[in-house]
Amino acid sequence: MAAKALEAEPEIGLLLPCNVVLRETEEGVEVLIQDPEAMFRVLPEATQRALAPVAEEARARLSRALSRL
Repeated sequence: MAAKALEAEPEIGLLLPCNVVLRETEEGVEVLIQDPEAMFRVLPEATQRALAPVAEEARARLSRALSRL
């Protein structure tokens, strides 16, 4: 997926990879996942449109992974 994003916009590498944070709490482990669609909103509108499919796919994959935890 990173290759697709870099192909569409080489400078997107500044925003990759989609960040995931694991943090130990008193209740267990907290998982925080950065929303790729939200991160891409800082880009120019034309770039956002070009990367929309990549961001959507990344978000769906991250959501599936999170739901399995």
